[in-house]
Amino acid sequence: MDTLTMKEIIVNVKEFSITPGSRYRDEGEKAHSGQEFREVFLEPLFEDKDNDSSIIIVNLDGTIGYGTSWLEEVFGGLARKYGNDLVYSKIHLISNEEPYLIDDIKEYIKNA
Repeated sequence: MDTLTMKEIIVNVKEFSITPGSRYRDEGEKAHSGQEFREVFLEPLFEDKDNDSSIIIVNLDGTIGYGTSWLEEVFGGLARKYGNDLVYSKIHLISNEEPYLIDDIKEYIKNA
């Protein structure tokens, strides 16, 4: 019997920016926006059929901090585009430095 192996894809926010910034791209060329992070780093992973059985691990550690609008745009934006259930099942969060962010993000996904 064949077993489906889940592949883990790790996305480290600090590789995008240690200073995640605004919600939208149009708020400045170097805004490090949530929209840009979502569109460049996460949406391609959701849209690639080779990743259908993959888990996307988003590591939030290593940055200076997050604005609520940045987090909502990334994770709420994913939920608005792909649905809450898919986002909950595919995204796993790591935040050892600020563990409360995980609960905040789950609320953004739920309320999207």
